[in-house]
Amino acid sequence: MPAAWTTSPDPAPEAARLPGVYLHPGQLWVSEDPCAVTTILGSCVAVGLWDPSAEVGGLCHFLLPQWSGSGTASARFGNVAVERLAEGVCAKGARRERLLAKIFGGACVIAALRGGIHLGQRNVELARELVANAGIPVVAEDALGTRGRKLIFHTHDGAAWVRLLAGDPSWK
Repeated sequence: MPAAWTTSPDPAPEAARLPGVYLHPGQLWVSEDPCAVTTILGSCVAVGLWDPSAEVGGLCHFLLPQWSGSGTASARFGNVAVERLAEGVCAKGARRERLLAKIFGGACVIAALRGGIHLGQRNVELARELVANAGIPVVAEDALGTRGRKLIFHTHDGAAWVRLLAGDPSWK
């Protein structure tokens, strides 16, 4: 359902007026104040969570689906990042039962890796599973495909703007 932008008008003009933060892979951001979070996604996935009543939300950007239990549990892994994001927004005043989610990314940007299940697809499937298991409805998604994305996500209302990045024409 490529409708990440359908729940609000284009947030890009408002994003210029909001305090902003750039989210790198393996990071997450939570805010009780209106904020525009920008990130770039390829096979990585970003999950946005927000509570529309409390106007609290956040975004995580993860690279790999599962932390296996060895090494450091970091937000580079989807199962760690999404749980930390949910905990973070609730710590700022959101209520878990009111949370809504949007999922972005998971492209297969390298032609040689297409065919079969690729990393981006595994990331998207895990994100869907994690939010479903948490009882959080996914209200919009812009995922998979063969091109990266630039994302702007508003933490206070979940408004999102996605722009597909130019791809190599030979990758079709």
